[in-house]
Amino acid sequence: VQLQASGGGLVQAGGSLRLACAASARTYDAFSMGWFRQAPEKEREFVAVMSWNGDGTYYADSVKGRFTISGDNAKNTVYLQMNNLKPEDTAVYYCAADRWGTDYSSPMKYNFWGQGTLVTVSS
Repeated sequence: VQLQASGGGLVQAGGSLRLACAASARTYDAFSMGWFRQAPEKEREFVAVMSWNGDGTYYADSVKGRFTISGDNAKNTVYLQMNNLKPEDTAVYYCAADRWGTDYSSPMKYNFWGQGTLVTVSS
Protein backbone atom coordinates (compact mmCIF):
# COMPACT_ATOMS: atom_id res chain seq x y z
CA VAL A 1 0.00 0.00 0.00
CA GLN A 2 1.34 3.39 -0.96
CA LEU A 3 0.00 6.51 0.71
CA GLN A 4 -0.02 10.02 -0.74
CA ALA A 5 -0.69 12.91 1.63
CA SER A 6 -1.72 16.34 0.46
CA GLY A 7 -3.40 19.55 1.60
CA GLY A 8 -0.80 21.20 3.78
CA GLY A 9 -0.02 24.88 3.59
CA LEU A 10 0.29 28.16 5.44
CA VAL A 11 -2.67 29.42 7.44
CA GLN A 12 -3.26 32.01 10.12
CA ALA A 13 -4.16 31.02 13.65
CA GLY A 14 -7.86 30.27 13.87
CA GLY A 15 -8.00 29.12 10.28
CA SER A 16 -8.73 25.72 8.77
CA LEU A 17 -7.10 23.19 6.49
CA ARG A 18 -8.12 19.78 5.20
CA LEU A 19 -5.52 17.12 4.66
CA ALA A 20 -6.11 14.11 2.44
CA CYS A 21 -4.38 10.74 2.33
CA ALA A 22 -5.00 8.60 -0.72
CA ALA A 23 -4.10 4.92 -0.65
CA SER A 24 -2.93 3.17 -3.80
CA ALA A 25 -4.95 0.07 -3.07
CA ARG A 26 -7.93 -0.98 -1.11
CA THR A 27 -7.22 -0.99 2.60
CA TYR A 28 -9.41 -3.71 3.93
CA ASP A 29 -11.88 -3.44 6.74
CA ALA A 30 -9.36 -4.66 9.30
CA PHE A 31 -7.10 -1.72 8.56
CA SER A 32 -6.78 1.55 10.37
CA MET A 33 -5.55 4.81 8.91
CA GLY A 34 -4.12 7.51 11.06
CA TRP A 35 -2.42 10.85 11.14
CA PHE A 36 0.75 11.73 12.98
CA ARG A 37 2.75 14.93 13.07
CA GLN A 38 6.32 15.90 13.74
CA ALA A 39 7.49 19.38 14.65
CA PRO A 40 11.17 20.36 14.35
CA GLU A 41 13.34 18.66 16.97
CA LYS A 42 10.37 16.80 18.38
CA GLU A 43 9.28 13.19 18.20
CA ARG A 44 6.53 12.08 15.89
CA GLU A 45 3.23 12.21 17.76
CA PHE A 46 -0.19 10.72 17.30
CA VAL A 47 -2.98 13.00 16.04
CA ALA A 48 -5.97 10.87 15.03
CA VAL A 49 -6.93 7.42 13.76
CA MET A 50 -9.93 5.71 12.30
CA SER A 51 -10.74 2.12 11.40
CA TRP A 52 -12.63 1.14 8.29
CA ASN A 53 -14.65 -1.52 10.11
CA GLY A 54 -16.21 0.74 12.70
CA ASP A 55 -13.86 0.19 15.62
CA GLY A 56 -14.00 3.90 16.01
CA THR A 57 -12.12 7.14 15.74
CA TYR A 58 -9.67 8.42 18.30
CA TYR A 59 -7.89 11.72 18.80
CA ALA A 60 -5.01 13.13 20.74
CA ASP A 61 -6.19 15.35 23.57
CA SER A 62 -4.44 18.33 21.99
CA VAL A 63 -6.65 18.23 18.89
CA LYS A 64 -9.90 16.86 20.27
CA GLY A 65 -12.81 19.12 19.37
CA ARG A 66 -10.82 20.88 16.62
CA PHE A 67 -9.78 18.09 14.24
CA THR A 68 -12.02 15.51 12.57
CA ILE A 69 -10.86 12.37 10.78
CA SER A 70 -13.10 10.80 8.16
CA GLY A 71 -12.84 8.39 5.28
CA ASP A 72 -14.18 7.77 1.81
CA ASN A 73 -13.89 4.05 1.23
CA ALA A 74 -14.79 4.30 -2.44
CA LYS A 75 -11.81 6.60 -2.98
CA ASN A 76 -9.47 4.83 -0.54
CA THR A 77 -8.94 8.24 1.02
CA VAL A 78 -8.83 9.50 4.58
CA TYR A 79 -9.24 13.16 5.47
CA LEU A 80 -8.20 15.27 8.42
CA GLN A 81 -10.28 18.41 8.81
CA MET A 82 -8.38 20.83 11.01
CA ASN A 83 -10.25 23.81 12.43
CA ASN A 84 -9.25 26.56 14.84
CA LEU A 85 -5.60 25.92 14.08
CA LYS A 86 -2.98 27.10 16.54
CA PRO A 87 0.72 27.89 16.05
CA GLU A 88 1.57 24.78 18.05
CA ASP A 89 -0.12 22.69 15.35
CA THR A 90 2.75 23.60 13.01
CA ALA A 91 4.41 20.36 11.89
CA VAL A 92 4.87 17.93 9.06
CA TYR A 93 1.79 15.74 9.02
CA TYR A 94 2.07 12.10 8.00
CA CYS A 95 -0.62 9.57 7.25
CA ALA A 96 -0.10 5.94 8.14
CA ALA A 97 -1.90 2.65 7.69
CA ASP A 98 -1.76 -0.80 9.24
CA ARG A 99 -4.00 -3.39 10.82
CA TRP A 100 -6.22 -2.10 13.58
CA GLY A 101 -4.94 -2.54 17.12
CA THR A 102 -5.16 -1.03 20.55
CA ASP A 103 -1.66 0.42 20.09
CA TYR A 104 -3.01 2.74 17.39
CA SER A 105 -1.28 5.79 18.89
CA SER A 106 2.23 4.36 18.54
CA PRO A 107 4.13 5.24 15.35
CA MET A 108 6.01 1.96 15.73
CA LYS A 109 2.85 0.07 14.91
CA TYR A 110 2.53 1.35 11.35
CA ASN A 111 4.33 -0.18 8.38
CA PHE A 112 2.86 2.06 5.69
CA TRP A 113 3.56 5.80 5.64
CA GLY A 114 2.87 8.71 3.35
CA GLN A 115 5.54 11.25 2.49
CA GLY A 116 4.31 14.03 4.79
CA THR A 117 2.76 17.40 4.15
CA LEU A 118 3.80 20.61 5.91
CA VAL A 119 1.29 22.61 7.91
CA THR A 120 2.41 26.04 9.10
CA VAL A 121 0.19 28.11 11.38
CA SER A 122 1.18 31.73 11.83
CA SER A 123 0.24 33.74 14.91
